[in-house]
Amino acid sequence: MKKLVMLAVAILGTTAMVNAQTTPAQAAPAKEVKATKHNKKEAHKKAKAEKKEAAKTESAKPETAKAKK
Repeated sequence: MKKLVMLAVAILGTTAMVNAQTTPAQAAPAKEVKATKHNKKEAHKKAKAEKKEAAKTESAKPETAKAKK
């Protein structure tokens, strides 16, 4: 009976070791990537400037139409 238990332990132990998940070895450490900061103020200023330019071109169009008459 003792031999049968030892045989079962040996088989189960071997199976557990064969099926054990191993972690892959890393060749080189991963590089740290710095996150780029999004400058909200700069984007807001650009959008604001574009709106002003659009408003200027729209206001200039009626004046030129009046001058042509």
